[in-house]
Amino acid sequence: MRSLRHLVVLVSAGLVACGGSRPPPGPGTTSGLAPDLRGRRVLVLPVQQNLGVRGDPDAEVAFGLRDRAPGVEWILPPEVERMLARSPGLPSSLRGLPVGQFLVAEVQRVGDPLYGDLRRLSALVDADAVLLPVQTSLEAGAGPSPTVRFWTALIEPRTGRMLWFSVLDGQPFPPEDPRGLASAVDELARTMLWYAGG
Repeated sequence: MRSLRHLVVLVSAGLVACGGSRPPPGPGTTSGLAPDLRGRRVLVLPVQQNLGVRGDPDAEVAFGLRDRAPGVEWILPPEVERMLARSPGLPSSLRGLPVGQFLVAEVQRVGDPLYGDLRRLSALVDADAVLLPVQTSLEAGAGPSPTVRFWTALIEPRTGRMLWFSVLDGQPFPPEDPRGLASAVDELARTMLWYAGG
C-alpha cells in the first residue's frame, strides 16, 4: 500500500512538473506573445488541414503577411518546394505534417516527428521561425453566415518551443464570399504582427 501511495505521489509530481494536460485555447484566444519579426527570416508553411473553406488559404496568407509586414523576409511554400525538388535526399514535405496535437491540447514544445520535419525544413532555408497554419475551417456563428477560423502556431525551429499560438475567426460572410477568408487572414496578421499597427 505504501509503495502504491509513493507511486501516485511520483506520478502526480511528474504531471505537475510537465505542466499536465491543458486544453487548447478556445476560439478568439491566443497563447504567448508573438515576437517582433522584423529583420528575420520566417518559413511560412501551407495550411495543413482545410475543413470546408473555399478559395486558396495559402495564397491569402501569403498576401496578408506581405501586405502587413514587408520588413519580414517571408519564405513562402513555392520557394521551399523548389528547394526541396533540388534536394531529393531530404525526407521532408510541406504538407500532411502531424499537427493533430495542436487541436487537442495546449502545446508548449513540439516533439518528433513534427520537430524533426520543422528542423530540417528551417535549416534548408535558414529560417529563424516557422509559421505553421495548422487548420482552417468554416464555423457556424450566431447569425446566418459562418466565419472562417484559423488555428496557427509560430515555432522556434531549433528548440521546438512554441512562441505563439492562436485560434482566430474572421468576420461572418456567406461561404462563397471570399471576404470571409480575407477577414480571417487579416485578423491573424493583425494579431500576430501587433507591432506593425493598422
